[in-house]
Amino acid sequence: MRELRLIFFGILLVLGTFQVASSHGDHPLSRIAIRKAIYALNDNAYVKASPAVVGLKGQNSEWVTVEYSSPNPSVDDWIAVFSPSNFSASTCSAENPSVNPPLLCSAPIKYQYANYSSPQYKGTGKGSLKLMLINQRSDFSVALFSGGLLKPKLVAVSNKIAFTNPNAPVYPRLAQGKTWNEMTVTWTSGYGINEAEAFVQWGRKGGDRTHSPAGTLTFDRGSMCGAPARTVGWRDPGYIHTSFLKELWPNAMYTYKVGHRLFNSTYIWSSEYQFKASPYPGQNSLQRVVIFGDMGKDEADGSNEYNDFQYASLNTTRQLIQDLKNIDIVFHIGDICYANGYISQWDQFTAQIEPIASTVPYMIASGNHERDWPGTGSFYGNKDSGGECGVLAETMFYVPAENRAKFWYSTDYGMFRFCVADTEHDWREGTEQYKFIEHCLASVDRQKQPWLIFLAHRVLGYSSGIFYAVDGSFAEPMGRESLQKLWQKYKVDIAIYGHVHNYERTCPIYQNICTNKEKNYYKGTLNGTIHVVAGGGGAGLAEFTPLQTTWSLYRDYDYGFVKLTAFDHSNLLFEYKKSSDGKVYDSFRISRDYRDILACTVGSCPSTTLAS
Repeated sequence: MRELRLIFFGILLVLGTFQVASSHGDHPLSRIAIRKAIYALNDNAYVKASPAVVGLKGQNSEWVTVEYSSPNPSVDDWIAVFSPSNFSASTCSAENPSVNPPLLCSAPIKYQYANYSSPQYKGTGKGSLKLMLINQRSDFSVALFSGGLLKPKLVAVSNKIAFTNPNAPVYPRLAQGKTWNEMTVTWTSGYGINEAEAFVQWGRKGGDRTHSPAGTLTFDRGSMCGAPARTVGWRDPGYIHTSFLKELWPNAMYTYKVGHRLFNSTYIWSSEYQFKASPYPGQNSLQRVVIFGDMGKDEADGSNEYNDFQYASLNTTRQLIQDLKNIDIVFHIGDICYANGYISQWDQFTAQIEPIASTVPYMIASGNHERDWPGTGSFYGNKDSGGECGVLAETMFYVPAENRAKFWYSTDYGMFRFCVADTEHDWREGTEQYKFIEHCLASVDRQKQPWLIFLAHRVLGYSSGIFYAVDGSFAEPMGRESLQKLWQKYKVDIAIYGHVHNYERTCPIYQNICTNKEKNYYKGTLNGTIHVVAGGGGAGLAEFTPLQTTWSLYRDYDYGFVKLTAFDHSNLLFEYKKSSDGKVYDSFRISRDYRDILACTVGSCPSTTLAS
């Protein structure tokens, strides 16, 4: 009992060091006046979690029942999940060797009120919760607090809960490689290069299998740029592996599973997955693309976690899973999981999207909540990344960039060319990124790839979001003035952004003037670029300005995503679907021939000569 009391006291010391990251909303943990927490272990209180061993059938997530009792129950009592389970100060490493304990460990993963599913708790002192745990390379414990969030008192801590193999390979995510016939597979495990060899076993569906080795990356606390990522938000990320599957046949179906060969010749395998290889650039086949930003993550058990995104993030995820057979590739354009320095949230996000990302390429862009931190080279000097300064996004997901620290890249999917910008680095004329954007737009063969799409996190085009309208810019300052001549010159069809948490579509536009009077069926030349805000993936919604602009055709203060369907080289369907029901609420078609792309428009007319 004395040992347990020392561990509990260590937890209190750690909790007293909590720091809160800058965010669009309050972190639920920030509502806890944890510095006022006192040690109040009660021998008559208990927390019991069962089963104590999870994942016996190889699964990487499992529901756990938590039963608890307090002799002095209150409606303010709450339950918190910790991982690793041992929060004794002796297990923590000091950031500064001259600092005496308390030393910094990691924050709780989530919490819930004790009467959440037990309304009788205040009267009986007994309650229970169903909690979803995922495999995160360590064990768990559950703590009971009294005194509410403002005067918390630690009352009891549960037994440990652990997965049968906490090091198992988990949460594979596909991404397109640097060539059209290459697919990358990235996953997380607890096996370093001194313990096992990582690889992918794969092949044509029904055909022979081959093995491709994987590279292994990780990072430590010193890679973080500030708190909380470097302090209470820190959690060991394990090892991130990426393998490159090459020389794929266009549109062919492949099966794969990721594995590790331990140095004692034991093999550890994931489940088996499948994917369809990308089409050849210019290939005339049905091609379907889903795009959204700012989804975040949520807890299936209803627990309080970062920004309380429930339930929009899960709704978006579920809609994509339900329609996965009609989706070929996904673009999540920034503000990925809003971990904001709480590293454990990245595991939970990759677990949430696993059914999607393990089946179709899941391409990401960098947002402010992945990259921004003062003095680190980000274009904006805020603290939105919570000290991650891009390291998590750059490591947890693969993108075909020349340098993942510079998160801009191009990728081809059949008849589509996607130019993905990094708004957290300078994009203005004369910069390295500006040159990349122009090259990406200029180098595409529009006869073979007629559908040219520009993607970015922050709105570089047009938005009626109230915080942009207040500035009078209706977009990110300096965005349009640097880039609109490129969009016009190279005849970008659609530019899609996140950052503003709503949906909006403009007319085809150039220099604030609509270039086409049509609204839903565009025939022939667009004469401008259609700008779309698709930032309603799951994060708290953003208000529109009451001002009505001539270029805004459709606004929706709700959660959703967009889908592009290329039927052939001449016909494209755009749809906006709500996350709540998956139904289409806005759409338009483009129907044109190659000569319409070649046609001269304002700002895109090539030089001519009168010579015959």
